Amino acid sequence: MHQILLSLHSINRWLVLLSLLYSIYLAVRGRLQHLKFNAHANFMRHVTATISQVQLLLGLSLYMISPVVKYAMAESNAGNLVSEHIFFKYIHIWLMAISVVLITLGSAKAKRMQADDQKFSTILFGFSTALLIILFAIPWPFSPLANRPFLRSF
Repeated sequence: MHQILLSLHSINRWLVLLSLLYSIYLAVRGRLQHLKFNAHANFMRHVTATISQVQLLLGLSLYMISPVVKYAMAESNAGNLVSEHIFFKYIHIWLMAISVVLITLGSAKAKRMQADDQKFSTILFGFSTALLIILFAIPWPFSPLANRPFLRSF
């Protein structure tokens, strides 16, 4: 079960990043060109929020059964403030949860706004802020905090 969740979480990471980048692109384009907030932009707003929420659920499920997190919970953290275990125990989970909250709030606020420029601006701010947090909190292969491969397989 752990390997399946890990693989799904790894694959879905790319869907989150791609949908965020595309939604941000649509928001920038809509804002600069004063476009109408059409059905496609609204669909991407919704899909991006949904994919990120699914990713958070996969991550929380993985957090409950992960051997890395179980080890981090059992180990005494005295003197070791920067380790892979601390990264996954605190940094990764909290920053990712915050980013999903930002995406969800940005999506919900944009949905309720009347003016198209406001919708695009709200999505641009919420999604861009979340993207920056996500890019920091992903355990990239080149990360000094914790590194993982670009893609995990089943």
